[in-house]
Amino acid sequence: MVRTPREPPAPGVQEHRRTSCREAKEEIVGIVDKAKNAGQDAKGKAKEAAGKSTDNDRLETEGKADQSTADVKNAGEKVKDAFKH
Repeated sequence: MVRTPREPPAPGVQEHRRTSCREAKEEIVGIVDKAKNAGQDAKGKAKEAAGKSTDNDRLETEGKADQSTADVKNAGEKVKDAFKH
């Protein structure tokens, strides 16, 4: 089989970069982590709202703590994404 040289892409068209299995797995893990963080943030907001409506200070504080934890994890994901590219 004779291989022919590849033609350069047309002007204005970006060439598709192949991703390795490792890169794809890291991307999937990142998406899953971001979804978990969003879930934790939503859970924290629900706890905080429930605590406020029932005058339960402990539940309200737990909700705020869950939201803060999710914010810190999201910041870590953003740092990882910045170094990836």
